[in-house]
Amino acid sequence: MAEAPLPAIRSLPSWLLGRAAARGRALVAGALAAEGLKMWHHVVLSAVRDLAPVAQADLGRGVGLDPKDVVGILNDLQSAGLVERAPDPRDRRKNAVSLTDEGARLLVRCEKAAREANDDLLAPLSAGEREQFVRLLTRISGVSAVSGSPAVSGVSGGDSASGSEG
Repeated sequence: MAEAPLPAIRSLPSWLLGRAAARGRALVAGALAAEGLKMWHHVVLSAVRDLAPVAQADLGRGVGLDPKDVVGILNDLQSAGLVERAPDPRDRRKNAVSLTDEGARLLVRCEKAAREANDDLLAPLSAGEREQFVRLLTRISGVSAVSGSPAVSGVSGGDSASGSEG
């Protein structure tokens, strides 16, 4: 079935970015699903790695999730043996979350899968175009670039996004 002729809409950068983002999310979600994870599980695992030990409330604020959603995701990750919760050493009234060894191993596989999915997304672009594209997206997204990030440096197959989503 042919797409409706909407040249005024389809030429808008916002529409094109939305289409590219939807394609990117689908590619990353598929790659993560092959490892048994959903995108938000990947985001939370990555944040736990970067912040651990981290209080659940701080984790939720850090990734922009409602506290009840964080609890549900952490329950899933803990049931799978990927994270552990223990009393926070700075405040015993709170739980602190850390990765297990299995969680760390899975995160490495998921990061590789997410990079490969992003490589598929950007396959039509040369290495120089990828670098320029990511720089331009960073400028208009309101998100600060991460220094040394492969997404910023354009290194294919290096160390996402999610961005926050992988």
